[in-house]
Amino acid sequence: MNTNQVAKLLGVSASTIQRWVKQLELPMERNERGHYHFNNEDIELLKNIQTQIQNGTLLQEIAPVQEKKVRKGTVKAIESNAELERLYSIVSELEAKVNSKADSVASYQLLQHRREIEELQSQVVDLTKQVESLLSQLHEIKKITLPEKPLFLEQGKLNRKKKKFVSSLFGFLG
Repeated sequence: MNTNQVAKLLGVSASTIQRWVKQLELPMERNERGHYHFNNEDIELLKNIQTQIQNGTLLQEIAPVQEKKVRKGTVKAIESNAELERLYSIVSELEAKVNSKADSVASYQLLQHRREIEELQSQVVDLTKQVESLLSQLHEIKKITLPEKPLFLEQGKLNRKKKKFVSSLFGFLG
């Protein structure tokens, strides 16, 4: 438990808990940030101190607590270099597997893109042939529909060269 939790449990302020620990020089465990960490044995000790104070004993008169054995911090140290080397080896293997997988994924994606590009190129060739065919047909249509008589503009209007109606009907006589 942390200081605030113990203080709430005992019905006192967090600063009171901290004062008891400092003035009585209680060997309490601290976390990596330097905050006190209390276990059940520590809480019982603090309850005992609280009871003595409630019975009229001054804090300075409370008997020093028997020395607790010093506890180690919460961070574990690596026991040996062999363990560190084993971890390094595992990490290296995992990195190699990840790189291999990334390479295979990239290769697959490249092949997929290549197939798509080839399909698109084939479609472009087909469309080019269709466009050429359509242009050729359009050219043939234009040849057929072009007038056989020359056109000329007369007062801004497009007119065909006029023949006399009768001579056009009896053109074979003359």
